[in-house]
Amino acid sequence: MKYKSIREEELKNKVGEDFFANFDTTEILGNIDFTVFPKQHDMFGRTPLLWAEAKTGDYDIPTMFVQLILTIGKARTFDKTLPPAFLGAFDFKKIAFVPYMSVQDIFYMNDFNWNVTPSNHDTREFLLIKERVEATLKQHTYTFDYEKDEKELRHFIKNNIAKATDTSKIKIDKNNFVPIYLRWLEIVKPIIDVQWDDLKKANILDSDFYLADLFVDDKDTATIADDTSIRENLFVIFQHSGYKIAKENLKQMFDATITIRHKDTYQAFWKHYKRPPIKEFQDYIIERRDRLVPQDIRERKGAFFTPRKWVELSQKYIADTLGEDWQDEYYVWDCAAGTGNLLAGLTNKYNIYASTLDQADVNVMHERIAHGANLLKNHVFQFDFLNDDFSKLPQSLQDIINNPEKRKKLVIYINPPYAEGDNVRGIGRKNVHISKTHDKYLKELGRASGELFAQFFARIYVEIPNSVLAEFSKLKILQAPNFSDFRQFFRAKLENFFVVPADTFDNVSGDFPIGFFVWNLTQKEIFTETITDVYDAKGNFLGNKLIPSYDNSKYISDWLEKNSKNISTNYIAHLASVGNDFQNQRMIFIDNEDKEHWKKGGRHTRISAENLIHASVYFAVRKIIPANWLNDRDQFLFPSEPRLSQDSKDLHDFVSNPENQDNLEKIKVQDVIEFQNDCLAYTLFSNNISTKYGVNHWLPFTEQEVDAQEKFESRFMTEFLAGKVTRGCNPLSEQSLFDTPNTARGHAPLLSHKLSFSAEAQTVFRAGRELWKYYHAAGNNKGACPLATGTHNVNASLYDIREYFQGRNDKGKMNNKSTDETYNTLVGNLRKELKTLSKKIEPKVYEYGFLRG
Repeated sequence: MKYKSIREEELKNKVGEDFFANFDTTEILGNIDFTVFPKQHDMFGRTPLLWAEAKTGDYDIPTMFVQLILTIGKARTFDKTLPPAFLGAFDFKKIAFVPYMSVQDIFYMNDFNWNVTPSNHDTREFLLIKERVEATLKQHTYTFDYEKDEKELRHFIKNNIAKATDTSKIKIDKNNFVPIYLRWLEIVKPIIDVQWDDLKKANILDSDFYLADLFVDDKDTATIADDTSIRENLFVIFQHSGYKIAKENLKQMFDATITIRHKDTYQAFWKHYKRPPIKEFQDYIIERRDRLVPQDIRERKGAFFTPRKWVELSQKYIADTLGEDWQDEYYVWDCAAGTGNLLAGLTNKYNIYASTLDQADVNVMHERIAHGANLLKNHVFQFDFLNDDFSKLPQSLQDIINNPEKRKKLVIYINPPYAEGDNVRGIGRKNVHISKTHDKYLKELGRASGELFAQFFARIYVEIPNSVLAEFSKLKILQAPNFSDFRQFFRAKLENFFVVPADTFDNVSGDFPIGFFVWNLTQKEIFTETITDVYDAKGNFLGNKLIPSYDNSKYISDWLEKNSKNISTNYIAHLASVGNDFQNQRMIFIDNEDKEHWKKGGRHTRISAENLIHASVYFAVRKIIPANWLNDRDQFLFPSEPRLSQDSKDLHDFVSNPENQDNLEKIKVQDVIEFQNDCLAYTLFSNNISTKYGVNHWLPFTEQEVDAQEKFESRFMTEFLAGKVTRGCNPLSEQSLFDTPNTARGHAPLLSHKLSFSAEAQTVFRAGRELWKYYHAAGNNKGACPLATGTHNVNASLYDIREYFQGRNDKGKMNNKSTDETYNTLVGNLRKELKTLSKKIEPKVYEYGFLRG
């Protein structure tokens, strides 16, 4: 085989030298393995010719392409640069190409989770993509064997890859108008002779100039003035080799033609592209101009499109709350309408009002009305809800708002902007989201004042009282500490509620829930908790979930801090942690790095014998339950005194006997002991301790138990487990997990005792012992593991053992598996038993009050 038994980096270099010597293959583009660019540079940069996945070994072609597609989709590389003519995949034996255009539609799936690890071939997402593209790949893929098809391969590269940029102008469509805009920002924007800050204050953005450029014919001179629908939706138009502001209320302010300083640069740039955009995509580009707006401004304007399935579901929940005839009995006002997609499906146009910040969006809705949308033109209007006075509203809507009885029949139905002041780096919250509403309700909103949707709700609550608010928003309105003042101010009854994954909304990324809420503003009550309906990304009902408010709560971080004071300086490890919720789960780890190597930010807790149990409980509680979109904002709390577990019938019968009441407290204590020891067992086999950073005090076995050939440097952990080390959590001595340790300096130390473990924890120890024994046996058998990256270390931690057998790739990342199948089996058994132990611990996390659910 041509490239057998070489590393991935060497494979990429060889393929580049042997077949792409006339190109530049050195450019690194995100996590894409291999890129091909023309060697020639021009003032506009270079258009990529090929993005490829590289693999050592012999892989099937669809698998390689799927990993490449997931890599591109996860980083949304196509939004940052123009995509190439071809995608590729190669291993040591063969190389394959597929035209990018044949698979590009897959990148625009609305309900797909792109945040999975591309190299994990077992995920649902990987298999879904593979199933979807296999037929396309069979039809459009060109595959070549390096040796058998060398002549054909070189011919293909010369006549296809090399000529990819020599074709006619690039046509502009819905998939490439964003990356073309990003290139336009670099080349054209700097040569437009205008004060951008002045325009931004008037709500004119650079993207408006880009749209003006797009909707010009290919002679660079004449506008498409005959197309009224497009012209009326442009804030800026291209005219007389320059730009004119087209917004009616700004024409006098910006009356002069805005010129282009270097017209040769402008013309050279647009020679690459065919204008105007393809006819069938023109309406889409105008409607989706939000994709061109910077993230902070896009959020400020509220340009988040609500998926149709959630629009339909929200209207069902409104009907369930207000009655099936609600559209005839109630008025509806979407005061953050955008282009009105939230109103799709409503039937009584005489009761519907829609307003939005931008006139261009109003024009889009008016155009839709002309084509049959079920709205009244005079009920659709421009209105800045956070700044404008209600006197600017249509008289019929004013009549509803000003009439107390009619106002009770008004539904404010919105998906408001989700902007956060902290999203704009370096600019204070007040400077970002300043508005009349912000100033007016600053005191009532408290720390939530920078949130646009909170500003919307404040004005609705006070100035349209006793109405119905039906809205999409994040769950922070119910749970976030920053919204505690808001919850005291916004007193309304939550009548109905469902949650869905946030990433199903256009332009929203992240694994967290977005809720739809129906609030009755007539009934005044402070939110404490509710039960919500839960739907998955496809709209399937999953069940119910408790959503509590955490006002006046103490958190698990408070508990850890309380129990880590005044410990000795005989540190054995370091616990890193961030926040108190699931979204920070990946930031929780235990290692033995020195303080100077600790990552900045978060919380750092030293671990010694006195707080080892508490640190282990904290670690296990925050790690054993996988984080997902639904629990993302759930908070871990200061534990409460445990209730007696009712899982065991024998235990229940025992407690029910009056003669046994004196032993009840002892039973509860024993329950806690087992829980904390389970947590310790989990932590012993789930940490990042490494001999690379110092002495390993976390060896859970003696030398004899694992057949070690040398004495261990530290026997701290086995002596701790055997009760030979003074420690700080001893429920048998009038102290439980839920008390402050009395081991502070100056206090008498607690008596120690040998720890006893549950059957599940003992199984974890047995699985771990077999793995350690195999490692020590391998150390006595030189060459037993070809991927070993260093010498055998008698003091090795679990992390060291994994590194020894699994090795690292050429990027320094630990491999997922080892070539040693016995090791794979042993470590797999350990992980399996840890999962079993986690399932045992999980209900106690709720029983002891660490989580509410």
